[in-house]
Amino acid sequence: MKRIILASVFAGLAFGGIAVAQTTVVVPGEVKTYVLEQSSPSVVYQGDLVVGTRLPDTVEIHTIPDQPTYGYVVLNDRRVLINPQTREVIEVLQ
Repeated sequence: MKRIILASVFAGLAFGGIAVAQTTVVVPGEVKTYVLEQSSPSVVYQGDLVVGTRLPDTVEIHTIPDQPTYGYVVLNDRRVLINPQTREVIEVLQ
């Protein structure tokens, strides 16, 4: 009986980690190319620039033509892809 309970606990712990794993977003190459070619001014940002960071409303997000699910900003001289609906960082390009 103890073996069954322990096996259930270990299985729950092993598969429970999958539920909290971060989702990977595959960004189309043309989106990255567009963002890298733009000459937008850099904004000073105090905080971590990592995937999942939610930017404050004071940071202006630039739109990408024909790509409503992506936006970008240039923060601390680094180009950052953003989800404009959630304002979360998708990828830091440079």
